[in-house]
Amino acid sequence: MLLRTGEVLVHLNKRLIIGILFLLIVAGSFGSAGSLISYALSPAQPGSTSSVILEVRKNAGPGELAQLLSSKGIITSPSLFVWLGRLTRQWRRVKVGEYKLSPALNPVQVFGVITSGISVSHPLVVREGENIYEIANELSRYALITTEKFLELCQSAGFIKTLGFPDPAPETLEGYLFPDTYFINRTTTAEELVRKMVKRFFAVWGQKEEIRAAELRMSRQQIVTLASIIEKETGAPSERPLISSVFHNRLSKRMRLQSDPTTIYGIWERYQGNLRKSDLTANTPYNTYTIPGLPKGPISNPGKASLQAALFPVQSEYLFFVSHNDGTHEFTKTFAEHGKAVKTFQLDRKAREGKSWRDLKKSSNSSN
Repeated sequence: MLLRTGEVLVHLNKRLIIGILFLLIVAGSFGSAGSLISYALSPAQPGSTSSVILEVRKNAGPGELAQLLSSKGIITSPSLFVWLGRLTRQWRRVKVGEYKLSPALNPVQVFGVITSGISVSHPLVVREGENIYEIANELSRYALITTEKFLELCQSAGFIKTLGFPDPAPETLEGYLFPDTYFINRTTTAEELVRKMVKRFFAVWGQKEEIRAAELRMSRQQIVTLASIIEKETGAPSERPLISSVFHNRLSKRMRLQSDPTTIYGIWERYQGNLRKSDLTANTPYNTYTIPGLPKGPISNPGKASLQAALFPVQSEYLFFVSHNDGTHEFTKTFAEHGKAVKTFQLDRKAREGKSWRDLKKSSNSSN
């Protein structure tokens, strides 16, 4: 029969149930066989809709687990539960993990859950444009994988070489942790999670993308770097190919990219939310106000749309863009035009009052 508790689906074989009943009947040394059968098939709180999360730790003994289950209200008699597990040989099958249990389950069903190995999963949402430090911070909320271990792997040359990157492999995994929702549980390792993220990247980056990058006379690393900047520069999906066009045009003319997000990434450890004038002259390999061309590497983890925008920019003569303060931008071809746009949209306080890039998201949601 099928028993559902939260997200855990447990299948109990009919032979197992028959075996449990048989063992209970012959357990004469314990006392009344009828009471054992009644206990095994009786929930602590029939019909209960509540649930608890129980962590089964390594080397936890039967007595410890039974007491824990009792304290959570999942079972009524720790001693009977211990004996039930011994008679049915279930204790050797209990697996380390995090399980969702309800008082509405009977002891037989409880054993079905904690021997299944199907732990409670937690959704880790990696958003487009998040960098490795932001992802690590999100991970810390679950206390399942340490920030230190995650960042260590993302910056480990030895580990990166095991991920199947064509030569040359990147120095770090910034840019290659593909934005998606990943489900992690108590048994998930940092290595497993990172491998899954990189695998998702290669699901959207294949031979066609390699060929297109070569046509642009750019490497995979350069395209991913450019895509990571595009991802951070605009909140409007329709603007990505145009933003890409500006950067491609500037690169071809050997103009500095002068991108704020790259500069911010270079001073990430001390960045407090506001970019100061002195930051624009900071000596980092990511400060595109001072260095020519692209920064040292990606500054975030771009999604598929930004990767495609980097590979397929629209044709334009634009060399500049300035924010409208609502997530969209004004594009211009000359420095003089750019100066006027800056005056209109940035220097004029009235143009900035009450506006935010969040307005773009509100507009997008209302139109759907």
